Amino acid sequence: MSRLERLRQALDGAGLAALALVPGPNLRYLTGLAMHPSERLTLAVLPLAETPVLLLPALEVPRARERLALDMELLPWSDEQGPDVALRRLRERLRLAGECLGAEEQAMRLLEYHALQRAFPICHVVPADGLLATLRMHKDEEEIAAMRRAAAILEQGLQETLQRLRPGMTEREAARTWQWAVAEAGGEAFGDAPIVVAGPRGASPHNVPSDRPIERGELVTLDWAAHVGGYYADITRTVALGEIGPEQRRIYDLVLRANEAGRQAVRPGIPAQEVDRAARRVIAGAGYGPYFLHRTGHGLGLEVHEPPYIVEGNDLPLAVGMTFTVEPGIYIEGLGGVRIEDDILVTPEGGESLTTMGRELIVL
Repeated sequence: MSRLERLRQALDGAGLAALALVPGPNLRYLTGLAMHPSERLTLAVLPLAETPVLLLPALEVPRARERLALDMELLPWSDEQGPDVALRRLRERLRLAGECLGAEEQAMRLLEYHALQRAFPICHVVPADGLLATLRMHKDEEEIAAMRRAAAILEQGLQETLQRLRPGMTEREAARTWQWAVAEAGGEAFGDAPIVVAGPRGASPHNVPSDRPIERGELVTLDWAAHVGGYYADITRTVALGEIGPEQRRIYDLVLRANEAGRQAVRPGIPAQEVDRAARRVIAGAGYGPYFLHRTGHGLGLEVHEPPYIVEGNDLPLAVGMTFTVEPGIYIEGLGGVRIEDDILVTPEGGESLTTMGRELIVL
């Protein structure tokens, strides 16, 4: 069954006459067209039965024709003309009146929302984020293959970075080394720079690299994402630059055990929160529970963070084809932090790690 067919089944089940999409991951997933939001209005409407319609700037028509994987009617508008004529054509084309339209609550701006209201003034616009998340959570073989390739490239770049890591190198220099290595290997980088933080700065899970030199005896956390064909891999490894103290080693070993417990807990049918519980039990049982500051993981695919979220309270059953991270951590102010992150695919047998780089402590 095609993605459009699956979407239409979901729309019908939800009582929606159509789905409105803006530039972003959902548009790419359903149409093949990768675009970023801009000041120029772009709006796709996918109805239950009729041909999908894409309203877009005229200058984007060549790109759309080249990249669309879905048969869509194009309604271009020029900078001189503005989008109002195209919006009238959209209204005449679909003739929706009084129905419920699904929209991306988390992605749609007022620009697109007001345009949708002008085109279909008596329709009801309702959130469809959950419906879209359900479609995208179950990855097919092509999506999984892209994620495997992204993981391999990301790990290759990380290995090269570790080979060059030395005392006196700044966090920012190490981050740039990883960025360069991933680009050279053919990966497409995540927009944010890698997290490379050492020593006490590692106590903040989302700290950014600085010009601080990395010193001997420090733990160094390296975390980044990269994608192939739009599909992301995300990895974190924590290494030691020279010998470290007993407390640093203790928290590393605990996080290592928590990572393994989380990965081993994965199997179809269990609630997502059970993976979080499995990892958290290891750390809390050793008295470090308050220092595990975040959820155990997040979904992964066309976005670095997407459903399913591996967190207490999420009772969504895991299913074959879901992909997400397992990334427990301990963060202690003044000492530093440890995080070990892997990308997991739910299989009929349990969970397979798409990231394969070793997890035992590397001492450089």
